Amino acid sequence: MSDLARNGSTSRSPRVAIIGAGMSGLCMGIKLRQAGMYDFVIYEKADRVGGTWRENTYPGLSCDVPSRSYAFSFEPNPDWSTMFPGGPEIFEYFDRVADKYGLRRHIRFGETVHGGTWEDGRWTVRTTSGEERFDFFVSGAGILHRWRMPDIPGLDTFAGPKWHSAAWDHSVPLEDKRVGLVGTGSTGVQITTALSGNVGHLDVFQRTPQWVLPLPNHRSSRATRELLRRVPPINRLAHRAWLAYLEQSFGVGVIRPGWRRSLLQGACRQHLRLVGDPELRRRLTPDYQPMCKRIVMNYGFYQAIQHPQTTLVDTPIERVEAQGIRTTDGVLHELDVLALATGFDGTAYGRPLELVGEGGLTLDEAWRDGPRGYLTVALPAFPNYFALVGPHSPFGNHSVMAISEAQTDFVMGWLERFRTGQIDAVAPTAQATDRFNEAMDRAMPDTVWVTGCKSWYMNDRGQPVLWPWTPARHREMLATAPMADFVVD
Repeated sequence: MSDLARNGSTSRSPRVAIIGAGMSGLCMGIKLRQAGMYDFVIYEKADRVGGTWRENTYPGLSCDVPSRSYAFSFEPNPDWSTMFPGGPEIFEYFDRVADKYGLRRHIRFGETVHGGTWEDGRWTVRTTSGEERFDFFVSGAGILHRWRMPDIPGLDTFAGPKWHSAAWDHSVPLEDKRVGLVGTGSTGVQITTALSGNVGHLDVFQRTPQWVLPLPNHRSSRATRELLRRVPPINRLAHRAWLAYLEQSFGVGVIRPGWRRSLLQGACRQHLRLVGDPELRRRLTPDYQPMCKRIVMNYGFYQAIQHPQTTLVDTPIERVEAQGIRTTDGVLHELDVLALATGFDGTAYGRPLELVGEGGLTLDEAWRDGPRGYLTVALPAFPNYFALVGPHSPFGNHSVMAISEAQTDFVMGWLERFRTGQIDAVAPTAQATDRFNEAMDRAMPDTVWVTGCKSWYMNDRGQPVLWPWTPARHREMLATAPMADFVVD
């Protein structure tokens, strides 16, 4: 118990450091302000808010969950123009939210957080401008910020423009260019759909085929948007209804066998029949179950890959040369532009952040065998530190917006206890963390993620760093975590 509680005082203001002005960082800042806690700083390495929706601007960029579910519960957006909104529209939403909730005064743009050390009951946070002391340290760095570059010999020798999809160079005209695209995950599929037929020629280099779920991107009518804008209760109901749909379809289908999984997998297999050429269809057919990798949601990819000016290349890449990509069959695929849709390190969880907890324990040491924590958000031996969308968060079967908000509410509960003097510091016990991870390991065999594929969901030991239960159970466990599972000072 703190001196505040012993002396009968009513409140104190926690000082909070937040990494990132993306979705999670903005949510944390808004919840703090709504609770009357104004002593916080959001460190943002870039010059604008938005996180992944600021960084990514590639052609065809869109959300891969229904737009009605992709918003904060306290700020449902009536103005989404389509079922799966484009990147610029999502960025505008976050930009507008930052203004509406008065967050810009708390954001330090152009300032990178390098690390933090727990010492003398507080966090010393190190940034590009120096050191500051905080009571709590919250990471909103997310999971899609650390580029995964392909290990291809000769990549630096390519003579033309090249870039990772997260750093698309829009100054380079593509209309008459021979474009090479490496990667056929969600990003690669979206880029293929956007560029096919709109460039001189498109070579799509595929290492592993992907299952594609056909979800048409219907436009939202002006009348619908006006209704949702004028009648907020209906707007909130639409938001909740779409979240419920996600939870009862994908939320269940990926974690246990049954009719939901069969229905979703059947839709993927039926969609593949849009490819008329049997040989091309064979080359596009994965050898693993649908949804084992993150499901690709797109309606135009199979039409795009069959365009006369688009070629699927599934012969392995041998090396990159000045004039293009040479495959192992000896063929040189001559290119003017090279784009790498090779994704992100989905298990970085804020690293390379240098974090030092109790007793000098570093985050790298704690995660030597892979990222792990307690209830997806807290780490033993790292008091008053919370990682939003941390290890084993249910981003494989739910909207990240809803996940982040549930985790933020969990953190706010501890901040409120600090404010009222009930605690000074809190961290989960090692025993509770072990029990939690052991329970997940026991539940994982029922999930589709362990049915025989490699994906960015996996850690270095080949184990999914995902949530093996329903999203509802995630919320319930966060809301009912027993005090006995924590070390409290």
